[in-house]
Amino acid sequence: MSRPQASTVLGRQALAEFLGSAGLVTVVIGSGIAAQRLSPDDVGLQLLESALATGAGLVALILAFGPVSGGHFNPVVTLADRFFGGVTNHQVAVYLPAQLAGGVVGAVVANLMFDLPAVSISGTERSAGGLWLSEAMATFGLVVLIFALVRAGGSARAPFAVGAYITGAYWWSSSTSFANPMIDLARTLSDTFAGIAPSSVPMFLLMQLAGGAAAVVVVSLLHPEAAITADEVVVPHAGTGTPAHRPGQEES
Repeated sequence: MSRPQASTVLGRQALAEFLGSAGLVTVVIGSGIAAQRLSPDDVGLQLLESALATGAGLVALILAFGPVSGGHFNPVVTLADRFFGGVTNHQVAVYLPAQLAGGVVGAVVANLMFDLPAVSISGTERSAGGLWLSEAMATFGLVVLIFALVRAGGSARAPFAVGAYITGAYWWSSSTSFANPMIDLARTLSDTFAGIAPSSVPMFLLMQLAGGAAAVVVVSLLHPEAAITADEVVVPHAGTGTPAHRPGQEES
């Protein structure tokens, strides 16, 4: 049987990242709306309900789409994986738009499911030094965890570990752990429990990128041979028909 063309595999990966990102945003926003309606007088319970749903949903989405694309659903994870050579420039060029487009669709779907306007720009300001530090720390921990799991041969446990991490980070981080630029942008489109005002996004995005960059440095120090297994992030997945790119190599 002939091997699938690289362009065909890349298209499948883009679709997987689109669907996974859409599903993740639908879970995040939808669970927030449901929590507000089910527990209108208890914010702590609302957060618990949303955290559990998000963690469980993330596990399911990585299991469903990870074997095709790796289950990144996060531009910071994709960029970190590019640094270590796990994905090529071509993959990055399709992963990032697919993730962002999926996030927008997920926000619209979540709003419509609960009989809200398809798009309602959030007015929830999230702007404070503690929140910005929280986003850097949450993103840092997520990237370190993912690469540590893969390097230790724990790819089979990655969906569950990542889901557990995000569930916990809803509680230990003051920002409730967005830790994902795609999530930032998508959550501006829903003026609900999970929303964030567009004016608050730039600093969230900057701190997430800073946390991801710091994580790349730490992973490089802790796991000098991280590039060997970088093509298995977040979980092992289909290749493009060419060897994984390593830092310093030129892509034709």
